[in-house]
Amino acid sequence: MKATKKWYTTAGTLLKPSAILLISAHWEESQPTITSGKTPSLIYDYYGFPEESYRIQYPAIGDPQLAHTIYQQLKKDGINAKLDAQRGFDHGLFVPLKIMYPEADIPCIQLSLMNNLNPAEHIKLGESIAKIANDDLLIIGSGFSFHNMKAFYSERTRDIKTKNEAFETWLIDTCSNKALSEQQRTMRLENWEQAPHARFCHPREEHLLPLHVCYGVAKRACAQYFELSILNKKASIYCW
Repeated sequence: MKATKKWYTTAGTLLKPSAILLISAHWEESQPTITSGKTPSLIYDYYGFPEESYRIQYPAIGDPQLAHTIYQQLKKDGINAKLDAQRGFDHGLFVPLKIMYPEADIPCIQLSLMNNLNPAEHIKLGESIAKIANDDLLIIGSGFSFHNMKAFYSERTRDIKTKNEAFETWLIDTCSNKALSEQQRTMRLENWEQAPHARFCHPREEHLLPLHVCYGVAKRACAQYFELSILNKKASIYCW
């Protein structure tokens, strides 16, 4: 699968991080919540898959100190966050990281989305995290640039293809176009629903918002992007 190959090859181009902060599309809370346990378990938050998919192991340790540092920075910036020492890692973390870093020897923490799904607030979340980010911390937004599950399993039609590709074209331009000011880029992402066929591609936006957090950290055009085809739908990956 092209996505798994790209995860693997991308990891090979990076210096090995001292820790990983992952924003998962599969975790929402009323306020930003950070895993702070030392040895998080795995949450098999999917159904209908082969039995072996429920025996996947990824024994990465947590990083309570990093979790506390992020919590304090968010609090300093007026963001009402919380720590969760009990929650484990969901598949938004262990699926890509098992491919990228199969040794599971890098401490990991997860950050939830806010269940208000407010794009501006998720960008601000990233802006706050940027104040403690360093070259040794890898920040991953684990979501999907196209997430209409009904369309994934529908007959492939020209209408679906046109809508999918129009939104992807808009998203690529928004994230990569260096001619845009950061004010313009921010406004586009905050008002993403105005993009072509936005609500067709994201009937619910939880899989798009990890990108908003990552952009908030970087506040610049992405350094690279990659286009993929997944279940005959166009999708994209962004690297800052």
